[in-house]
Amino acid sequence: MENTFIPYGIAWSGLLMVVIILAIVRAKMATAEDDALKLTDGEVGAIMTQQHVADKLSTVEAFGKWLTVLLLISGLTLAGSYGWALFNSTEMFAK
Repeated sequence: MENTFIPYGIAWSGLLMVVIILAIVRAKMATAEDDALKLTDGEVGAIMTQQHVADKLSTVEAFGKWLTVLLLISGLTLAGSYGWALFNSTEMFAK
């Protein structure tokens, strides 16, 4: 029982790091976003840049949302499994 959950905990920690890094990347990308609305013909380049940044942000947000849901579900499952294994072990009631 001692070491059976260590690989799962390491994998979950790795997923946590990926989600944190993705959030940092998304925040850095959002600084390049221009919130001003561009409507004139002279600003076609800025419009294309806005659309490109918005598309990239949308992609990163979609990955971030799915990975966060996966992190939450796997973390709850891991915690529940560990608690159940601890409850069923003889070590819990030995002391």
